[in-house]
Amino acid sequence: MAATSVQALLTLEHLAQLGRETAAQAITLTEQSQRLSERTLAMERSARQFLVLDDPLFRERYASAREEAAAALQLLNRATPHFAPQLADEWTAQADTAWQVLQAGKKRKRDGQAVVYRAFARMAQINDTLARESKTEIGSRNDALLDELERQRQLLGMLVIGAVLLAAVLAICFGFLLSRPLRRIERAIERLGDKRYDQTIVVGGPADTRRLGQQLDWLRQRLAELDADKERFLRHISHELKTPLAALREGVALLEDEVAGKLTSGQREITGILQHNTASLQTQIEDLLRYNTAAFDAQRLACSQVDLLALLHAVVDEQRLQWQARRLVVEVEADDDALVVQADRDKLATVLANLLSNAVRFSPEGGTIRFALSRAGRRARIDCIDQGLGVAPEDAARIFEPFYQGVRQATGARNGNGIGLSIVHEYIAAHNGRVALVPRPAGAHFQIELPL
Repeated sequence: MAATSVQALLTLEHLAQLGRETAAQAITLTEQSQRLSERTLAMERSARQFLVLDDPLFRERYASAREEAAAALQLLNRATPHFAPQLADEWTAQADTAWQVLQAGKKRKRDGQAVVYRAFARMAQINDTLARESKTEIGSRNDALLDELERQRQLLGMLVIGAVLLAAVLAICFGFLLSRPLRRIERAIERLGDKRYDQTIVVGGPADTRRLGQQLDWLRQRLAELDADKERFLRHISHELKTPLAALREGVALLEDEVAGKLTSGQREITGILQHNTASLQTQIEDLLRYNTAAFDAQRLACSQVDLLALLHAVVDEQRLQWQARRLVVEVEADDDALVVQADRDKLATVLANLLSNAVRFSPEGGTIRFALSRAGRRARIDCIDQGLGVAPEDAARIFEPFYQGVRQATGARNGNGIGLSIVHEYIAAHNGRVALVPRPAGAHFQIELPL
């Protein structure tokens, strides 16, 4: 674009110069043609007066007018070199003829009047021809200026089109060069969001994107360190809590067995409360350890070919006692019974088991739980739908967060610790899949997609 602008500036300057030159030449041709006609008429008038009055003053006036006419003719000759020389020579010859008559004696002057009249008649014709040729020359130069203007306009048009095309090509090239680093940055951020810190982040492209890739890799390393510190902390604190908790449970058991003496009814009630809360605390500590282990194991997959339909039937059979105890019906549907994925079978089994146990806990007695297996393009889709209370709208955004419990809880059932769905999310993300809560008027609908 800069080159086009410079070219346009140079073109405008060139055209302006041509316009000034053409205008100056037109003025010169017009002025000198008019001056030649006027001086020729003055020469004729002086010659006629001299021939009648024989006064040398008129001959001098003739000579002076002739010099001025010759100067005008010379300028016309320079301005129109292709046609003026021949006419100028003839005009000069006729002027010399008249001058010779004016310098002769009286008798010669009387005999030369006809010669003078014929000379000036021819000079008048020459002047008219020069005037017409001057006008023609002015017109041709104007046409040449217009042609040059059109040529420069076309040249500028082609330069502008070329500049636009070049800018488009450069934009496409730069877009292509930047799109790959940006896609890598996007995938790197997605991996960081899914807590996959095992892959080094390398971003190419311009210096800015490479620097951003280095910063993201530093962030990956820092997050991995923090995650490892968190895991160590959870293991240590859980271990430290289990030791005194075991002593508490043992002490409560001894009190219930009346080893230290007979218990009153009030004391027995207190020991019952202690027994219930120590059991609940132990369950929570075990769930915490289980989630920590699941988050750690999600980064280490033992992949193999897994038949999803067979795995789904196996998980349903393993929990048969639980869902039959509540008189539930579990249905398994498959649009494609040959869906096979490359995955960790044990972790997928844990995912399906958590979804089923969650549905069993929230489904009303006599309800139906439906699993639907289907193909969605190059991905396998698993839908789990129950007839329970569903998920409250305010809980939908946080339903997969660890230890988060929604406002809707199953009546009469022990509240969970909110790690089942978070483990589902961890394991599915480790398989490059996705799990989502699908909006539904009644009941809960969880949908899993895994790459085939």
